[in-house]
Amino acid sequence: MMDKMMGLMMGRMSKEEKEEMMARMMDKFFTDLTAEDKKKMMAEMMPRMMMGMMGGGKGEGCAMGTMSKMTEGSDETEMTMMPKMMMEMMPHCLTMMLPNLPKETRIDFVLKMVTTLVEQGCVGMSQEEKKDVVAKIVEKVKAQE
Repeated sequence: MMDKMMGLMMGRMSKEEKEEMMARMMDKFFTDLTAEDKKKMMAEMMPRMMMGMMGGGKGEGCAMGTMSKMTEGSDETEMTMMPKMMMEMMPHCLTMMLPNLPKETRIDFVLKMVTTLVEQGCVGMSQEEKKDVVAKIVEKVKAQE
């Protein structure tokens, strides 16, 4: 019943209305949580959620199928809800999560993430464009030293 109601409601909303609703929901969700609650949640829950969302399960009627559908855009230039939300949330989540992980786990995770970001972020780019992206990453990292 709840799925039907949500389906009807979401079907009548524009893309902008859906994005606005998601932002309001996130604000309300996090309002009552203390900083410690947020850290704990990020450290325990967010990595699993993010991996599940990014894995984009294809099952119909399940959360993963829904997340997968949210990443599908009507054209190449349209920023869909899930990627936009992930791009805004992920840096914040990592800021809260990483300091709480053991050093070796952090190192392995950072290497895996940077590799994935370069590989997937450069899909469809020429070798020259990919070199430019990697050079920008190296420049940013060196600026942190």
